[in-house]
Amino acid sequence: MKHPDLLEGYDHFSDAGIFRLRDDLAIVQTVDFFPPIVDDPRDFGLIAAANALSDVYAMGGTPVTAMSIVGFPAQELDMSILGEILAAGAEKVLEAGAVLVGGHSVMDTEIKFGLSVTGVVHPQSFLRNGGARAGDLLVLTKPLGMGAVSTAIKKGALDQAAVRAASDIMATLNRDARDAMMACGAHGATDVTGFGLLGHAREMAEASGVTLRLRARDIPLFPEALRLAREGLLSGGARRNRDFLCARVKVSEAVPPDLQGLLFDSETSGGLLIAIPPQGAREVVQALQAKGHRSTAVIGEVAPRAGEETWIEVGP
Repeated sequence: MKHPDLLEGYDHFSDAGIFRLRDDLAIVQTVDFFPPIVDDPRDFGLIAAANALSDVYAMGGTPVTAMSIVGFPAQELDMSILGEILAAGAEKVLEAGAVLVGGHSVMDTEIKFGLSVTGVVHPQSFLRNGGARAGDLLVLTKPLGMGAVSTAIKKGALDQAAVRAASDIMATLNRDARDAMMACGAHGATDVTGFGLLGHAREMAEASGVTLRLRARDIPLFPEALRLAREGLLSGGARRNRDFLCARVKVSEAVPPDLQGLLFDSETSGGLLIAIPPQGAREVVQALQAKGHRSTAVIGEVAPRAGEETWIEVGP
């Protein structure tokens, strides 16, 4: 039986759990960790921490405390590598205005790092990914392509300037996006991570009981992303996501195959996908672009439920 103070749990594709403590205070809880997707230990720590904090922002919350989660092959790698990862994670937590209060580590065969995060939000003003309404526009706040980037890094197929640019994008907090969407009347939001844009959009559509219509030409992409997709450098998640979503997503044949691949591909520390009324969408885009988030764009709209199977329609 559901607890009366559990306002959001695991049964609606939510980014984090929401538990009411008082009439005016609820906590937001989440956890996320993964193996390195970039070679530099510091960059990995920054990215993994930003990724974990993102779930709190997607719900409209404010991170308060965090705990590190670590797997490390101490007998094989120099402990200074772990030190760099942990220091960078702590730096990102501090940037978010939260406090690192501890953590837990285990011996592992490969490096893994992330955070459990506790945040706060008002019980009546948090956002669900199931809040999208017909007539809303859809705003995406970061470019796609990080799955292809991480694959290219592993294969040495990306120059250092591109790696630097991609790492900076992934390490950027979604705090500004949280602030803008809450100020401008968003109805729902989710962050775009391992299930890719279409996977997380499907969760939003199903939780909201609507159909999302995306325009492929308006979706922001990392500059090298299409080239990498053309060269077959998509992550393993791209295939898994496509296989799972094939009966739920209708993609126009006019959308080029390389771009289709990026829409299904896994993302790391991606932007927020926001469902918001048209005027609010324009205000969010303007506010975020003014703060330097140049890739923020309106990428589609929310429509009434169309059919039993199709949750997402992607046109050219």
